[in-house]
Amino acid sequence: MSEKLNQVLQAIDVANAADPKREDGQPASQLYGTRMSDELARLFPGASEPLQIAARGQHVERWKLKRDSYPAGRVGYLNWRRDQARHHGDVVAALMVEAGYAASDIEIAGQMLRKEGLKRNPGVQALEDVICLVFLKWYFTPFAAKHSAEKIQSIVEKTARKMSPEGRARVLQEFDLPADLAAAFAS
Repeated sequence: MSEKLNQVLQAIDVANAADPKREDGQPASQLYGTRMSDELARLFPGASEPLQIAARGQHVERWKLKRDSYPAGRVGYLNWRRDQARHHGDVVAALMVEAGYAASDIEIAGQMLRKEGLKRNPGVQALEDVICLVFLKWYFTPFAAKHSAEKIQSIVEKTARKMSPEGRARVLQEFDLPADLAAAFAS
């Protein structure tokens, strides 16, 4: 690992240590970042430094933009998500500048965090596949416990649509999903 990469990953961890929400005794955003890095290393062991940074910074300072400060409903949710992506990109860009990364690497990481080029940009798609697999591995069961079967089916279908064919195949290999949910990943 390069010194610049180590510096940025540590800075993201420091920022995320301030997350007031706890999960398994750790700041939730910091734990999420570690899970993202671990899953990225498992799935894409040769990942570029911008992709490694984007994975770790996917939820950097997520708690600062509160969902309830946006209107209820789909439009409010989408605006919140867009603003989160911009915020994550801005925070990560500042950390990368401080570490001495080239403007081109900073832009690549920002594009990944803003999901620019999903389905067309291999780096953006790799990040999205990792996001989806982390969700399924760590966050799906608690999510499913709080929602109706219809909502769960809808979320699974949306998740599958965002993934690459390779990512969907991996889900079918790694997760024991009920047939109705597994069908979303089979196409």
